[in-house]
Amino acid sequence: MAQLTIKSVFLVALVILLAACATTPPREQDNLCQIFRQYPKWYDETLDSQQRWGTPIWVQMAFVQQESSFRSGARPERTKLLGFIPWRRPSSARGYAQAQDPAWQDYLKATGQRFARRSDFGDAVDFIGWDNNVSNQRLNLSKNDAYNLYLAYHDGHGGYQRGSWQSNETLKGIARKVERRAAQYQSQLQSCRDEFHCRRWYQIWPFCR
Repeated sequence: MAQLTIKSVFLVALVILLAACATTPPREQDNLCQIFRQYPKWYDETLDSQQRWGTPIWVQMAFVQQESSFRSGARPERTKLLGFIPWRRPSSARGYAQAQDPAWQDYLKATGQRFARRSDFGDAVDFIGWDNNVSNQRLNLSKNDAYNLYLAYHDGHGGYQRGSWQSNETLKGIARKVERRAAQYQSQLQSCRDEFHCRRWYQIWPFCR
């Protein structure tokens, strides 16, 4: 009995610890400067992705905001059986980037990132950068074109090529929203980017990023 109690206490403590370590969504999602002030590491991780794949920081962040509102455990809501019984989820999308299983597996295979997780912010934005790089290579989309990149991201590269999005006014409206947010984030970052350069004691200008 004592052993069971100790085990129960340990499990409860572990759950509390994991919950405390979870990253809560940014308080001000309309302001990229405030987002990075709350989570400076996110600036480093989006910069890493930009340098690796070429998608600007503001486009990456606009995608994440749209897809998950910066929630690490985001998943589509379950459908309802008979109108009230929780049933299957409509897709396998999960995490910051809402990457679905097939696309995520393609990413892991292409990059060799065997231990990447969709609930890890750095891995999620690296996935977005990789996916947009594929859109650039296969579809000749500019890495600054948030509107069309998002359409290809949502419908897949084959779906974009087939033009499945052209009659989907809802999706096009969302893509325009992402485009506007990316432009807003770009303007905001120009005013505060220096805050996130050379902020660590071991980073010496002009050798730091």
